[in-house]
Amino acid sequence: MLSGSIFGQMYNPVKWTTSVEKISDKEYVLKAQAVIQSGWHLYGQYIEEGGPSRTAFTFKNAKKNFELIGKTTEEKGNEVVDKIFDMKIKYFEDKALFTQKIKFTSDVISNIDGEVEFMVCDDSNCLPPSSEELTFKIPNAPKLASAEETVAVKDSAISEENVVVKQEQTASNATVASPKKNESRGLLSIFIIAFLSGFAALLTPCVFPMIPMTVSYFTKQSKTKAAGIRNAMIYGFSIVIIYVLLGSIVTAVFGADSLNALSTNVWFNLIFFVLLVVFACSFLGAFEIMLPNALANKVDSQADRGGLIGIFFMALALAIVSFSCTGPIVGTLLVEAASKGGIAPIVGMLGFSTAIALPFSLFAAFPGWLNALPKSGGWLNTVKVVLGFLELALAFKFLSNADLVLQLHWLEREVFLAIWIAVFGALAFYLFGKITLPHDSPLNHISVGRLSFGLLVLTFTIYLIPGLWGAPLKLISGFPPPMQYSESPNGLGVSSNAEAKITGSLPEGAEHGPQNIITFHDYTKGMEYAKKVGKPVLLDFTGYACVNCRKMEELVWSDSKVLGVLNNDVVLISLYVDDKKELPENEQYVSETTGKKIKTIGNKWSDLQIKTYKANAQPFYVIVDHNSTNLAEPSAYNPDIQEYYNWLQSGIQKFKK
Repeated sequence: MLSGSIFGQMYNPVKWTTSVEKISDKEYVLKAQAVIQSGWHLYGQYIEEGGPSRTAFTFKNAKKNFELIGKTTEEKGNEVVDKIFDMKIKYFEDKALFTQKIKFTSDVISNIDGEVEFMVCDDSNCLPPSSEELTFKIPNAPKLASAEETVAVKDSAISEENVVVKQEQTASNATVASPKKNESRGLLSIFIIAFLSGFAALLTPCVFPMIPMTVSYFTKQSKTKAAGIRNAMIYGFSIVIIYVLLGSIVTAVFGADSLNALSTNVWFNLIFFVLLVVFACSFLGAFEIMLPNALANKVDSQADRGGLIGIFFMALALAIVSFSCTGPIVGTLLVEAASKGGIAPIVGMLGFSTAIALPFSLFAAFPGWLNALPKSGGWLNTVKVVLGFLELALAFKFLSNADLVLQLHWLEREVFLAIWIAVFGALAFYLFGKITLPHDSPLNHISVGRLSFGLLVLTFTIYLIPGLWGAPLKLISGFPPPMQYSESPNGLGVSSNAEAKITGSLPEGAEHGPQNIITFHDYTKGMEYAKKVGKPVLLDFTGYACVNCRKMEELVWSDSKVLGVLNNDVVLISLYVDDKKELPENEQYVSETTGKKIKTIGNKWSDLQIKTYKANAQPFYVIVDHNSTNLAEPSAYNPDIQEYYNWLQSGIQKFKK
């Protein structure tokens, strides 16, 4: 049986409780706790537009009795990079705590009412957006104030009474893993990237020449070889401490929760786009970013004190003197780590500083290795320029984030890829010696290493080019805007005449949907067309940001057998339960099933699904005849192509009898 068990199935996966914590006579913390049924996931508040549904809180304050202090915060949760949306997605399992600090501007009132809008998914279903009213009871008298007082319990189990609500957002289904594994894997990747960035920083003109100079200083000034090694080790540890301290300051200033929220903030992305462009220009030779000379001189004077303090100030002097080379790399790492939240900035600086400090300690222990080091020269500037090109490419990721959040469509997928092709193409020409920059030394010949790296960059550039025509480019998944955020959905290879011809062939009220299948979004028009052509109807209850819906469309509907059926044997009506367009005033109504007011088109289709099929999850497929009678049991998410094909054929065969 393909999916008979889902017919008439309603899900109730979340319960909410509220509590209040008193800070002072006027300040309180409102807490909303979600208890999530095993196997289901609730999404966080800070997810980019175009992704799955966010959890959102509103607090009713008609009389202006209080003001909100900061944003509603949430726990760390879990993060995955969703391949369908090409973005990082945060979700919660088992439970989630949300807090909002408030300050009363007049007399303290006993109750504060609020509302939470949310969506939940499991591995095969996504429920329509739902909302739940919350009540926070504020203790009036000082004697009632306790550290935490549970005052109200609201059961937000999704039922026929509350499942159709404001369709402000939609949910999707992300592949989930163990929270601890996800967190540790994310921090490990940050450490590795930062560690490799540290090695890249070593190969810059500001740092590399310091290695033999510093190691020689310690070996000559120390009375014994053991003392020289010990001092060099302390020097290395001092470098680590300095950079980790920087990461700790960033985390402390912004806070773990706010760092994570910054990743979807428009101004954050725009500011760091500008910063990375400035860093890139610096590396390319336009100017140098330097700390004040007075600071460098003051720190350098302290290095003469000797002992542990002197060694520490020597390490600090290295960090300051080399800032023109390491500053842009450190800044980029902190930006990336900041978007991850938590202790990511600390872990990033630990990885970066370890790579910087390691050579000083190793070469002090084995001075003979210094003879194997390549001599300083123009190749160091080449490394710096390569880093500049990489910084420039990364900068446009932040600009793309801002564009996606605002949905401006200024930096769509094709434009983004064109910019990257230009950047990496220019880098390839630079490596081949066809482009020279201000601080480059004369290039009489190209080394084998430089040629090899140039060929690698050129190969990557050529790989990007088919993306302009719709290639998925899995190697850089998550960097360019998603496929649907595209200037030319049918690909650049489709001429305007061909597009006009395709559009002209559409029935009235239809459009090209997934896989270019002719699709209706209006139930009545789709039914009228089905009667006209004498075909059964496939009702597709879906959502714009439903991951499993996209998986079915991309993995199952794309199969030649299934696609043939959808193109030729049925009329597809896709009903989006998250369509935000408001219904005309005279078409709005109160649902007989849920008692909620149906205001939007999405509300209408969600209400139809619940009322007719007693189900509230997407994707949800039903094959019906022209009288809306079921021709087969409804189907939900099912990635088995053959089973889905057989299910379609069973409904079509019954229609023909």
